[in-house]
Amino acid sequence: MENAPPNPMHIAMYPWFAMGHFIPFLHLSNKLAKRGHKISFIVPKRTQTKIQHLNQHPHLITLVPITVPHVDGLPHDAETTSDVLFSFFPLLATAMDRIEKDIELLLRELKPQIVFFDFSFWLPNLARSLGIKSVQYFIVNAVSVAYFGSPERYHNGRDLSETDFTKPSPGFPDSSITLHEHEAQFVVRMGKVEFGSGVLMYDRFDIGTRLSDAIGFKGCREIEGPYVDYLETQHGKPVLLSGPLLPEPPNTTLEGKWVKWLEEFNPGSVIFCAYGSETTLQQNQFLELLLGLELTGFPFLAALKPPNGFESIEEALPEGFRERVQGRGVVYEGWVQQQLILGHPSVGCFITHCGAGSITEALVSECQLVFLPRLGSDYVITARMMSRELKVGVEVEKSEEDDGSFTKESVCKAVKIVMDDENELGRQVRENHRKVRNILLSNNLESFHVDILCDKLRALL
Repeated sequence: MENAPPNPMHIAMYPWFAMGHFIPFLHLSNKLAKRGHKISFIVPKRTQTKIQHLNQHPHLITLVPITVPHVDGLPHDAETTSDVLFSFFPLLATAMDRIEKDIELLLRELKPQIVFFDFSFWLPNLARSLGIKSVQYFIVNAVSVAYFGSPERYHNGRDLSETDFTKPSPGFPDSSITLHEHEAQFVVRMGKVEFGSGVLMYDRFDIGTRLSDAIGFKGCREIEGPYVDYLETQHGKPVLLSGPLLPEPPNTTLEGKWVKWLEEFNPGSVIFCAYGSETTLQQNQFLELLLGLELTGFPFLAALKPPNGFESIEEALPEGFRERVQGRGVVYEGWVQQQLILGHPSVGCFITHCGAGSITEALVSECQLVFLPRLGSDYVITARMMSRELKVGVEVEKSEEDDGSFTKESVCKAVKIVMDDENELGRQVRENHRKVRNILLSNNLESFHVDILCDKLRALL
């Protein structure tokens, strides 16, 4: 631990009930605890054991267990999004909201000075009534919230249409970032979904943003400075950055079966495709992705869930696929050590669904990057920023006319661009990726941002 500050802060954390939210909130908690600040991390009871190994400062970070109440229709013992299908997420949000009184009692007992939250739109008013400051902390990039974040848009509420989102809010810093019509339609549909009893998805974010004392992001000014300035102007409140929250070096080694398999191939020749632990492709897109990987001619490892309607990967594979790629292609159903695989010398290309954690691991890796974003606001906007503004990789081309489907040819084309040493665009994105990687890994970048974050948190008090 660094020297403890003269007046350490006590900060509570209450993230959305998903592993993809617990982990970055805990990473941030570790950075704050390293500086001597006390953290009370509120987490569902049985989920404690899944994240406690990530707690690097157990003398300062206390995991505070809560019981998730049962909601009709929600499977018994469900605590997080990993316990249920996507269709049950709104019921989980209802359960989270029903804990409001329990959270009030906890905060009264714990007496933190600041509470970080994301989905609990009711928390700012509760915190204010107890004399506690609130920070709505987004695990997505600032660019995504900035694109959708004009308050005027959300005040239109249920009258929003896709034309509101095909282009960014007025004054948005980068005109190259836009949504296709089908993507904007999806955003509007999702925004109007009831996500918790009587609460629309866009209300959950908008109310929290408007009522919180500050909003925060995982990111740094060196990459997202213009979007941070834009958000501060739009919302009239401080925007705090935690730095990129780079993953800690793994305290384990890559499983032997992957080491043995990867060592059969030349350095930088293997494509690694990971599509997120909670993302399921439609069958036609599952087939096109695998056929595209086959078409590249490169060896590949694809970590995927079975497509919708299938119980296993095996039954969903294209006809004759297993035989054709034998010895050079693996489709694996289950969790893999992504960070360690990206660091293996044989892996040269990473196809990512553009989740926040995966993007960070991608940017600090030496792999060439292909973006195949999951249909969802922040995933798509992240892919556009990475491919069009930062130009650190190539996004797989998708149809603009229909549902945004991609083909095996478009997957193959994107991979070939980044893997071809003679391709001009490939050379450009490789060089840009190298520059961004050097920025993120430069000495003291993250430490600098966390120190600034602590100063701004003190200013709130």
